[in-house]
Amino acid sequence: MAVTLRLLDAINAHHPDAFAALVAEDYRSEQPAHPSRAFRGRAQVHENWSAVFAGIPDIRAELLAFAVDGDVELAEWVWRGTHVDGSPFHMRGATAFGIADGLIQWGRLYMEPVDDDGADIHQMVQETYRPPAT
Repeated sequence: MAVTLRLLDAINAHHPDAFAALVAEDYRSEQPAHPSRAFRGRAQVHENWSAVFAGIPDIRAELLAFAVDGDVELAEWVWRGTHVDGSPFHMRGATAFGIADGLIQWGRLYMEPVDDDGADIHQMVQETYRPPAT
C-alpha cells in the first residue's frame, strides 16, 4: 500500500505514533509558501501531529486526488474537524512526498486554511499582482 494511503489512515485514526512511523528518522519537511516552517526529523513530526490531534480531536482527512510517479507520491487533501474551542477547522491543499525504503524521506506541503469569506478573484488579482490602472 502506498505510504500516502497509510498516512491517510493514521490521520483518521488520530494516531501520532503510526503517523510518525511513516517518515524517515531524518525526514525533511518544507512548506514552500512558508519557508520558515521547514524542519527535519521524525521526532518533530510526532510532536506536530500530537498537537494536531490534541487541538482538533475529530480531524478527518480526505484524499481528493492521488498519484504515484516513480518514488514521488502526490496528493490533494481536505482536512476538516472542530478545534477544542468549538471553532471549525478546514484546510485544503496538496503534498508531494519522496519515498524510499517504504518511508517518507522528504515532504513539500502546500496546505492552507480555507478562507470562505476572502477576496473574490478580481480583488485577489488587484492585491496580488497590482496591475496598473487602466
